[in-house]
Amino acid sequence: MTAANLLTLAQAAKALRARSLSARELTRACLDAIAKAGALNAFVTVTPERALADAERADARLAKGEARALEGIPLAIKDLFCTQGVKSTAASRILGEFVPPYESTVTEKLWAAGATLLGKANLDEFAMGSSNETSAFGPVVNPWRRQGDNRKLVPGGSSGGSAAAVAAGLCLGATGTDTGGSIRQPASLTGTVGIKPTYGRCSRYGIVAFASSLDQAGVFARDVADAAILLRETAGHDARDSTSAKLPVPDFAAAVEAGVKGLRIGIPKEYRVEGMPAEIEALWRQGMAWLKDAGAQAVDVSLPHTAMALPTYYIIAPAEASSNLARYDGVRYGLRVADDDLVTQYEKTRAAGFGKEVRRRVLIGTYVLSAGYYDAYYLKAQKVRALIARDFVDAFKACDLILAPTAPNAAFAMGEKADDPIGMYLNDVFTVPANLAGLPGLSVPAGLSAEALPLGLQLLGRPFDEATLFAAGREIERRAGLFPVSDRWWEAAP
Repeated sequence: MTAANLLTLAQAAKALRARSLSARELTRACLDAIAKAGALNAFVTVTPERALADAERADARLAKGEARALEGIPLAIKDLFCTQGVKSTAASRILGEFVPPYESTVTEKLWAAGATLLGKANLDEFAMGSSNETSAFGPVVNPWRRQGDNRKLVPGGSSGGSAAAVAAGLCLGATGTDTGGSIRQPASLTGTVGIKPTYGRCSRYGIVAFASSLDQAGVFARDVADAAILLRETAGHDARDSTSAKLPVPDFAAAVEAGVKGLRIGIPKEYRVEGMPAEIEALWRQGMAWLKDAGAQAVDVSLPHTAMALPTYYIIAPAEASSNLARYDGVRYGLRVADDDLVTQYEKTRAAGFGKEVRRRVLIGTYVLSAGYYDAYYLKAQKVRALIARDFVDAFKACDLILAPTAPNAAFAMGEKADDPIGMYLNDVFTVPANLAGLPGLSVPAGLSAEALPLGLQLLGRPFDEATLFAAGREIERRAGLFPVSDRWWEAAP
């Protein structure tokens, strides 16, 4: 019999409604798995008392036949989402013991749907990273290992804690945020499904800001159907977020089995980057073959400004970060390193509170916004961003979806790229364009590397057409098969 914590969300929901499994039993199974998996460091904060109280309330509603969409489903929440009464850190020392007096819109929707809070998942500090090694609370460990090699691997970033928790069966789903690939890239490296919806589909209210024009909330799950259910419950207009789209939310779960017959799948030639491993290219071809088998048609498309996406992103994102992070000054909340001189207090607080990667990006952002460089860098980057967005508009005249690799490699060893920031940034080469254009992107596990590590394929769609992504993702998933979740991996962990 499958352990309760290893069920898919849909399977668990069915068992809960049939009363063959209680919410308390399900939550207890997840909490026990979290306790055993301490070596993962997937959580900053675990909330067992809150989780069991949520489960008791869920059982009461289930007994009365009043179950909501996510009644009794235990979730992990990326510690970038403010949770009322529960410490929220953004994986940074500068927020200290900050406990928000309010709830983010995304988590508010999850609790309203009946979900259970297991705890706050670890992440790269302020969501800045591609490996989850920049957290002030230590790196997250990927539950996967290379064949014949027990070295610890990164789970990807910045939502590495969320991805690792789902991959290891510590929760039935998790929230994440994606600024340049921070849901899709860790999903690829951990063998999970990750969806970054269209910019504006999910509210950003109550999410600690990194780069406001790029940040977007999304979800992780074990399969495409679960991801569709979670997105359906987290999406929707929010008057508290001026960038929130005033559009109805489709029933994404119903769209999963719609199929792809007659759809045109775009293959962008510019995504065949120099040095891309042969196994990534082979998986890409296999993904297209699967979609053709399901009734889709392959179409060559061009995204000519793709090569400029990464440098454009690393001007715009740090610029917005330098502005957003100016609020952390040791005066209103969080860490304060006291000094008689206010300016010195600012300097000491920020030096002690921000990690190396955050300081690097704030410095870059401040530089490109400074007098004499604003026009040369930031303004020019915004113009290139518009060209990148236009490329996608033109491409979608010829196709309905775009298929590409999610990441240029499988999971790598911890510390392998820590001293190579440029190499680390290149992990986002396939994911960044969608953020610059505000498009939805879905990563689906599709195969294994030569070292038996997960590899993902990415589907990009038109604005607010997540439903078609789920349909195509399901066709890939059906042929690739579900990736395993192990409840015994930690026994071999070094």
